[in-house]
Amino acid sequence: MPGVHCWWRSLHCPHLLGFCYRLKENVSSLASAFVTAVFADERLLFTPATPDADAVPVIFAFPNDYTVGITSLGYQVVWATLATRADVQVSRLFTDLHEPLPACPELLGFSVSWELDYVNILGLLESLEIPLRSPDRTDAHPLIFGGGPVLTANPEPFADFFDVVLLGDGELLLDAFITAYKAVRQEGRSQQLRHLAQVPGVYVPSLYDVTYTAPDGKIRAIAPLEGAPAVVEKQTYRGNVLSASTVVTERAAWENIYMVEVVRSCPEMCRFCLASYLTLPFRPASLEQSLMPAIERGLAVTNRLGLLGASVTQHPEFDELLDYLNQPQFDDVRLSLASVRTGTVTEKLARSLVRHDTRSITIAVESGSDRLRQIINKKLETEEIVQAAINAKAGGLSSLKLYGMVGIPGEQPSDLDATVDLLKTLKKAAPGLRLTLGCSTFVPKAHTPFQWFGVNPQADKRLKILQKRLGALGVEFRPESYNWSVIQALISRGDRRLSHLLERVRHYGDTLGSYRRAFKELRGTLPPLEAYVFDPWQVDDLLPWEHLHGPLPKATLLKHQASAIALFAPAMV
Repeated sequence: MPGVHCWWRSLHCPHLLGFCYRLKENVSSLASAFVTAVFADERLLFTPATPDADAVPVIFAFPNDYTVGITSLGYQVVWATLATRADVQVSRLFTDLHEPLPACPELLGFSVSWELDYVNILGLLESLEIPLRSPDRTDAHPLIFGGGPVLTANPEPFADFFDVVLLGDGELLLDAFITAYKAVRQEGRSQQLRHLAQVPGVYVPSLYDVTYTAPDGKIRAIAPLEGAPAVVEKQTYRGNVLSASTVVTERAAWENIYMVEVVRSCPEMCRFCLASYLTLPFRPASLEQSLMPAIERGLAVTNRLGLLGASVTQHPEFDELLDYLNQPQFDDVRLSLASVRTGTVTEKLARSLVRHDTRSITIAVESGSDRLRQIINKKLETEEIVQAAINAKAGGLSSLKLYGMVGIPGEQPSDLDATVDLLKTLKKAAPGLRLTLGCSTFVPKAHTPFQWFGVNPQADKRLKILQKRLGALGVEFRPESYNWSVIQALISRGDRRLSHLLERVRHYGDTLGSYRRAFKELRGTLPPLEAYVFDPWQVDDLLPWEHLHGPLPKATLLKHQASAIALFAPAMV
């Protein structure tokens, strides 16, 4: 916690100086008491191990506030995995508080769920007096490792900040990583990194030489250095026992929630969707071996349950899960669901949610245009969307939230008309049901068929058109920031030359103007913003993540892209 600065110290008054020192001590005591209270409020659903005398000292960080970090299921699970190993002594670190930290940590890890949290990663490294860039670190510094969805998708913009990146699912990666590190614990940094690079899914960026056609040109080659594998494969856990919360606390962003992962990935395979393509194959948790035991553990300490997954209601036994939760002993349980498949919104589901104190449901429709939904492989008919609204109202729900998108490749102005017409139809079909449309801008994501497309520069204008037209209908419209979408696309498609730009931007502020300013200052040393964000890429261009392989090969992604392009309007092909 920061110290107290007393402006009157310049008066050199001993009485005031004494007061200032006492005030600083009191504030430090209060801060310490607050941190102690935060961790004391946690209800653990696992038993931490007692660390061995020679346990590896590890700091595991979430680059945001405690309330945000402790609500991340991925962070919870990785922390618990480390804490149950007797050969590891792990301390948690957030931007606003931390557990007692080791004086000489050997490993410092980050779970990265949001692109702009890189600012906090750099800030935490500075606060621990660790050089920001991997080449500047010595044997005296801990190895900096990272994982999570942002780094698994495309770690290259952050490659110079990390010594090691774990690509894929923690169930497979974490224990293998720690075991491999222990084998070279007494070696020098260079030997450690070369050894770790042999572990499947462990990516050591410094062991790859990236060259360019010009300083501001395209990527010419990505060459592994001696001892590094030519390709690093994302690791995929294929078991049917999925994740559940390891801690419940009233200080989480979702107060006292216990989270259970019902499914992983999504069978729909919308062509823009990272959550589907990067996490394939679709895996439902076993109802009897995973879901029911996990739910019983959680509901022993709280009555708030969150069912997580990209397509929760497509679990093959979801009806049975609802029947289980509708038993009398769970009548006081508050139930929250992630976004559900539109065609699975039944009256039974709606009634079950109302019974468990939920009044709204969220579905992703992307567009009111049948043609656009076909382009993105959204297996959804307008009739299903209308029936979902009817069922939601009939089951007692008061609100239906829809997710939409503008700027989808192949989109025409007439597709916006179709979205407005869809909302009109829903209002007539389910009068009294409150409708909300949250709308984002298409952002190209690595490892998807649409990674070669750029952001549509007309998207901002189209968001404003929808806002005006839907407002006149009485539909609540919640657009996501277009500028944020541009920044997200920059990081999603970026290469490691961006690290210098990101360092500058963190001092300017996270606005689009700050990024443009930094691009101007670095002109000639990296491509312009437009090349990363708006320009379509050629299929034979070398991608920044070419050496990092996801579940599907490039040839398959190109086939899926070709199927989409075949549905474009003739003038666009």
